Amino acid sequence: MKSTRDIGFEKEKEVVEHLKRLKYKILDTNFRSRFGEIIIAKQDDTIAFIEVKYRKASFICTPQEAVTYSKQKKIIKSAIVYIKLHHIKNNVRFDIAAVDDNNIEIINSAFSVSEEIYYF
Repeated sequence: MKSTRDIGFEKEKEVVEHLKRLKYKILDTNFRSRFGEIIIAKQDDTIAFIEVKYRKASFICTPQEAVTYSKQKKIIKSAIVYIKLHHIKNNVRFDIAAVDDNNIEIINSAFSVSEEIYYF
């Protein structure tokens, strides 16, 4: 039986391949900060910070519903770390790769940054 970590790693690889098919340029596949781990990709002139969220098709909530406000704050903080490290000047957005047993859906601009997030 696979561990949840193994399943997560497998789903992240599937998402990266899916993003490549959609013509995203992958900048970082498992960028880690003390706040969490995200995929970073470029689509046209926009940098997308992508949270992969997997749920079994029969699960009670959708993958995107599982990205709570608290999780969004961690994703944004990880993105800020990346932006500062790499001196990013591009437009950015926050996407969710919603994965279930049958489908990968990329939800562009799934959430936005609120003012208070900058003070961490």
